[in-house]
Amino acid sequence: MPFFWPELRRNVGFERHMKGRTSILLAGVVSGLLAGVLTPSEAHAQAVPPVPPIAARTSGFGTASSIAMIIGVGTVSLMPRVYYNDPEATVGWKARWHVSQLAPALTLTAATLLVDGPIKNAIKNTRPGCTVDQTRVQFPDSGCESYGGPSTHAFASWSATGAGVGIWVADTFIHSDGKLHPGSIIGNIAVPLTASILTSVFRGISSGTDQPYESGGQIGAGIAVSLPIGFLTGLAYGVLAKPNCGYGNYLVCW
Repeated sequence: MPFFWPELRRNVGFERHMKGRTSILLAGVVSGLLAGVLTPSEAHAQAVPPVPPIAARTSGFGTASSIAMIIGVGTVSLMPRVYYNDPEATVGWKARWHVSQLAPALTLTAATLLVDGPIKNAIKNTRPGCTVDQTRVQFPDSGCESYGGPSTHAFASWSATGAGVGIWVADTFIHSDGKLHPGSIIGNIAVPLTASILTSVFRGISSGTDQPYESGGQIGAGIAVSLPIGFLTGLAYGVLAKPNCGYGNYLVCW
């Protein structure tokens, strides 16, 4: 064998070794490039664009109607019983707060919740600009989260007005022998009535392309149902619960 044969074999082996390593390196580079190109990028949470309301409504009118309703209901609930004391005790006008006034207030609150839940869901009278299917979905801020009739705001405010009138009738014509007191008229009738009118107007008014919160028929249904219920509740309470606290000058009656 030629003397250079071992050296040649070593060179050939070295070349093959280097070629093998080069091939592996190239394969690794190509694989990395392909992996970078073909592998999908890391998933990121996509921001969901806000869904526009189905029936846009002016929030200012909704807030104003709620404030007016609270004023009317609160005035009747916190109004003292004003009456002209009989000759058996100190004669003159008296004002007494009664814890028992919670009875008509809680009764009408329960009736309002009944209207806002089971009755509305049974009637399925949709708000202006909404359909039954859109209301069933109850998508937040869609303007169609609940049914509209009878109007809950109208029911709450006008039932309070009816209760105030009923209490005033009892305190004036039964417990005060027909004597009129301006404070009783203002607290039991004037303020609740004004608040009820404003509540109804704000619920039924629209602005530009915005829809009203309830239609005229839905507001009218709330008034027609709540006013007699509130009046009978207030009258029954006013007749059964005397406005005085018995003898003494107590301002709060239990």
